[in-house]
Amino acid sequence: MLDLKTLEVFVWIARLGSYRAAAEKLNTTQPALTGRIQKLEARLGVTLFDRGARGATLTATGRTLLDYAERMLALRAEALRHVAADGAIQGIVRLGVSETIVHTWLPLLIERTHSTHPQVTLEIEVDTTPNLRAGLLDHRLDLAFLLGPLSDPRTVSQPLSSYPMAWVARPDLLPKGAAVDQTTLRSWPIITYPRNTRPYMAIRERLARAGEAPPRIYANASLSTIVRMALDGIGIAAIPPVLVATDLAAGRLVVLPSAVTLPPMTFTATWTLTPDRHVAEAIATLACSVAAAAPFAADLPDQ
Repeated sequence: MLDLKTLEVFVWIARLGSYRAAAEKLNTTQPALTGRIQKLEARLGVTLFDRGARGATLTATGRTLLDYAERMLALRAEALRHVAADGAIQGIVRLGVSETIVHTWLPLLIERTHSTHPQVTLEIEVDTTPNLRAGLLDHRLDLAFLLGPLSDPRTVSQPLSSYPMAWVARPDLLPKGAAVDQTTLRSWPIITYPRNTRPYMAIRERLARAGEAPPRIYANASLSTIVRMALDGIGIAAIPPVLVATDLAAGRLVVLPSAVTLPPMTFTATWTLTPDRHVAEAIATLACSVAAAAPFAADLPDQ
């Protein structure tokens, strides 16, 4: 009577409050979902949703069933996680990724996913952490690699990787031996991540001066553009040195030693507690192992 596929449909409609949104999430049609719920209601002899202009709202009976349905699906996910072979896991994972990860170990993860979980398809979206967080919470994304962890009880996070931040510039931008203090940093444009990110806010905080104009920060969502602007001598970039290891080794860029420090960028794999989370969890576990073993340029040139 209570097959797991129908319960999964029921849970997604309840979570999203819309047959249309649930159909998009499950990659099916709205009439197909409507038919499943109608059959379920007929078998149970109850009404599970009040259908109105605002979407699908659970009835009192529907709220009771939701608790049981979520527990049954969670048990299924736990069983699959502990019993199913890697190659048996299948599905589409809508993965959100911060661009820093794209430029470090994401290609390795894609390769490992293809070999370890050949029946899993990754649909990748690159964006900033605030947008990735929103995508997780409204269920547009199944898994995200972002600056975390998120303090939301609907999500689970695992640590991925952490990258120190530094001030990076062309070697001829400043006189040799010049002090890279707050005054020097304020005298140049600072090129870094977008306005609504943690690095941007940390830079504003550290370079703020009471009664003076805020520092000039050239915010950019494209890491390649940030690096290009630094190479062109437009200003000082605030980025993890690992992203420009080749340019540092070649002497095209240098790390500027400074007492004005920035917090590291610490990333987590984060997913929501959804009925089908076992696939996202499998990719998150794989990502953690890839991030831990990725061959990064840890020993950068001394500056």
